[in-house]
Amino acid sequence: MPTDLLRATRAHTLALAAPLSDEDAQLQSMPDASPAKWHLAHTTWFFETLVLAPHLRGYRLFDERWPPLFNSYYESLGPRHARPQRGLLSRPSLAEVKAYRQHVDAALADLLPTADAATLALIELGCHHEQQHQELLLTDILHAFSCNPLLPAYEASPPAPVQPAAQAWLRHEGGIADIGHGGPGFAFDNEGPRHPALLAPFEISNRLVTCGDFADFIEAGGYREPLLWLSDGWALVQAQGWQRPAYWLDDGRVFGLHGARAMDPNAPVMQLSFYEACAFAEWAGARLPTEFEWEAACGLPGFAQAADQAWQWTRSSYEPYPGFKTAAGAVGEYNGKFMVGQQVLRGGSLATPAGHARPSYRNFFPPAARWQFSGVRLAR
Repeated sequence: MPTDLLRATRAHTLALAAPLSDEDAQLQSMPDASPAKWHLAHTTWFFETLVLAPHLRGYRLFDERWPPLFNSYYESLGPRHARPQRGLLSRPSLAEVKAYRQHVDAALADLLPTADAATLALIELGCHHEQQHQELLLTDILHAFSCNPLLPAYEASPPAPVQPAAQAWLRHEGGIADIGHGGPGFAFDNEGPRHPALLAPFEISNRLVTCGDFADFIEAGGYREPLLWLSDGWALVQAQGWQRPAYWLDDGRVFGLHGARAMDPNAPVMQLSFYEACAFAEWAGARLPTEFEWEAACGLPGFAQAADQAWQWTRSSYEPYPGFKTAAGAVGEYNGKFMVGQQVLRGGSLATPAGHARPSYRNFFPPAARWQFSGVRLAR
């Protein structure tokens, strides 16, 4: 498992970065985003710092000056370059970062034949960590390109048309549902422990809210009606002048990885904040599902667009499950310390690597975040 997964993961990251010029890979368009070059280096730093340095005898760092540049948020692993200033790291060059990746990949190949179970588990974690950054690489470059008046396309080919099913409500009778990861296979620590949750009977939409649905909300004055909005969300609407989703343009086009194209009314609406998702649900006479309802319902017959279009905001704050304990050492900083001030999203998106998502997966972002492939599934 680790050999094939590692090889495929490392190769896919390079393939995602391949369409980018050196100048593209340097861009940081806002503090919450990171340059593609930094993603290439940080995912490599993770393997070097957490796997190779402690577990491969005689391993020498590629460059002893680099760890503070590519440490993200691991306080226990030393100082870090400030996140909002990652775009200032013109050195090392993109070519040097790719050489860094080759150096670390070769060392990992040396380590694998003799790695024990604990080390193999770290390598597996590193692969899934890198898959998260593969999606972030795309969301971050899309935001950067959205700031360019030329509106460059990451992919020149047109997107595949979306043909959603007719909107329908799926019934769940409620009761005790087992929530969280259980059984074999990888899961992040925040997906467990598996535990029972009591659900009242509810209904959930079979599909995601479409651009056409959301256009009706806009036309009905949704961004002008304070009674639809949570207080913090309405304050953002006023302060930042929100009138439509983040990448909807004045001329009716929508900007995405394929460039600026005519809005497809059947495509799921994306790049919504939690506040916009809640306001739409209120307008539609519904609500957002809790993350427990989402997980319990995702296996229902007819439940579509679960993980291949847009992440789905839930009405659940990002909290530890009963019995959750952070892991020992630096990997304990991976998830637990972010369990405050965030909302859970479920599912996956068109940018999520194949095989990365699963029903128990818990993504999370602050409620104002709009640059992710985040959409809406209604419940009631």
